[in-house]
Amino acid sequence: MTQRRPTSFDIAALAGVSQPTVSRALSGNPSVSEPTRARVLAAAEQLNYKVDKNASGLRRQQSRTLALLFFEESSTEGALINPFYLSMLGPMVRKCARDGYDLLISFQQLSSDWHVDYEDSRKADGIILLGYGDYLEYQPLLQRLVERGTHFVRWGSAGGVQFGATVSSDNEQGGFDATQHLLQEGRRTIAFIGTAEPAYPEFLDRWRGHCRALRASGMEPEGQLRVDAEPSEESGRAAVAELIRRGVAFDAIFAASDVTAIGAMHALQKLGRAIPQEVAIVGFDDIPAASLSSPRLSTVTQDAKGAGEALVEALIEAIGLGSAKNRLLPVRLKVRESSRAT
Repeated sequence: MTQRRPTSFDIAALAGVSQPTVSRALSGNPSVSEPTRARVLAAAEQLNYKVDKNASGLRRQQSRTLALLFFEESSTEGALINPFYLSMLGPMVRKCARDGYDLLISFQQLSSDWHVDYEDSRKADGIILLGYGDYLEYQPLLQRLVERGTHFVRWGSAGGVQFGATVSSDNEQGGFDATQHLLQEGRRTIAFIGTAEPAYPEFLDRWRGHCRALRASGMEPEGQLRVDAEPSEESGRAAVAELIRRGVAFDAIFAASDVTAIGAMHALQKLGRAIPQEVAIVGFDDIPAASLSSPRLSTVTQDAKGAGEALVEALIEAIGLGSAKNRLLPVRLKVRESSRAT
């Protein structure tokens, strides 16, 4: 006699929950509490129950796939992707696997019609948007996603006009901590390298933290000490050249990204300026190259693992509940030789 295959009703009876709760738990719906989900999964394993992913996806008209769109920026150095974003990838893949989703990864240009390819197709149940770029440029595309009912979350600043849920680091606090550290090291003319404009809200928040730390010490930001720069080594080198051209004295640099800070370090070393004796430097991101530079770069550490998991968690929440809450992740200053007094 052939043994009957277990059903979700069998799991419900064994776990002591309703059958709809079993369905939600097995589909990764965030409305189910973790203790209940664990009880359902344990019952399913005990009964040797196998989820038919394709069939359940068809019933819900869901693909059980999330799309991760990396935005590339073009520059004279070629397409740019911040290494910090790449460090989120592993945690995102593992989080998706734990929650029963596949992750589709795509590289996009901000100028392309990426929104058309995903908003009307069944490629993915939701979209994670990741990458630097002019926020004001792609803001109309986000509005279009909202109008179409597309579930999406984005990495970046939670300030300004909101479209979808946002997961971000506490950029302003990071800027404050970096500048406060430089002030405590006795630096008094601190240059800021990074585009502090509304179109780049993450950098703008870091600039605001920088300014808050200066004012807390009774100092006012000086326009001559701020140089706009994108996250690239070339921009870091160009920013130092611009500071020299302006003839402004500076004894420290807070760069809004590590890659910019590393470019600035190379430029200063080429000029014979000792780091940190003559110019102390702090970056932002804590990419792997920060601990390999010479001297090793002080930086504001973002939680790559927490960021990747939070993005997936927020998107699954949006898919299951229709919306998701913003998430703000803490940062931590990591002091190394590039800013430490000897």
